[in-house]
Amino acid sequence: MRAITIPEFGEPDALVPADVDAPTAGPGEVLVDVVAAGVNRADVMQRKGFYPPPKGESELPGLEVSGRIAALGDGVEGWSVGDEVCALLSGGGYAEQVVVPAGQLLPVPKGVDVRDAAALPEVACTVWSNVFLTANLQPGQLLLVHGGSSGIGTMAIQLAREVGARVAVTAGSDDKLKACAAFGAEILVNYKEQDFVEEVKAATDGAGADVILDVVGAKYLDRNLDVLAFGGRLVIIGMQGGRKGEIDLGKLLSKRGAVIATSLRARPAAEKTTIVAAVREHVWPLIDQGRVAPVIHQRFPLAAAADAHRLMEESSHIGKILLDVERTH
Repeated sequence: MRAITIPEFGEPDALVPADVDAPTAGPGEVLVDVVAAGVNRADVMQRKGFYPPPKGESELPGLEVSGRIAALGDGVEGWSVGDEVCALLSGGGYAEQVVVPAGQLLPVPKGVDVRDAAALPEVACTVWSNVFLTANLQPGQLLLVHGGSSGIGTMAIQLAREVGARVAVTAGSDDKLKACAAFGAEILVNYKEQDFVEEVKAATDGAGADVILDVVGAKYLDRNLDVLAFGGRLVIIGMQGGRKGEIDLGKLLSKRGAVIATSLRARPAAEKTTIVAAVREHVWPLIDQGRVAPVIHQRFPLAAAADAHRLMEESSHIGKILLDVERTH
């Protein structure tokens, strides 16, 4: 099969289309003919050599796909060959076929084209597991999302809105903030021109944010503590602004706050199965009803994965970037 390989770490051109051996489904696994694959910042980090796949997983990049089931491994129940699905992966998505643990499969939601469904698994699982399962966002509380116009951000805004929470976002342009507002964000902060601590406190009578979903890391750590509400939860899921920061424990104690750092890719399969099941129960009905939707910025053919990564690194996109996969043989 054709796939995108990384013979040597480096810039986007390090992504090289090549013929590789097709995978086969083992017990409890499903083989999927890939129609589309999502592009994530984790893929960029892997390409640069900073985010290797978990031990025993595919060396190919790609953490989510959509497509059709081609074969079932032993012991798989509830799925049939030909079913349209999307899936959360530990790797291997930039390819014509991928093997997925059955517990990480989701049906393509009603009203969503199979080509668009690749935009859903990673963001839905990331947001639901972090904002709701871990940080326990409640109706009426305020969620602050850094990078509100990203794939994760646009999903977080929609889901928080649907549970009755308020949403504040940071983004780097007025166009991105307008998009965030259209999805339901109320407090809009252009981080290039405004201070998010001041803006969020001003909009909340000084209370701050109950939950913060942060992809920046060290650069924002102290300011996130400043804007955290009493009893607030800061969930760090990225390190775009560095990995080492200093915590003022007095500040954290005075707010009875919590700082939580999580990742999704390296979690055991059983944990991913639990998260996927929760997403299917809570998020999929909202998508089926058209209340929450995938947000897709641009698509590229699989062979142009390098161009997709360039766009990702420019950070000019709103929503998801996808790779379209057409089988060649």
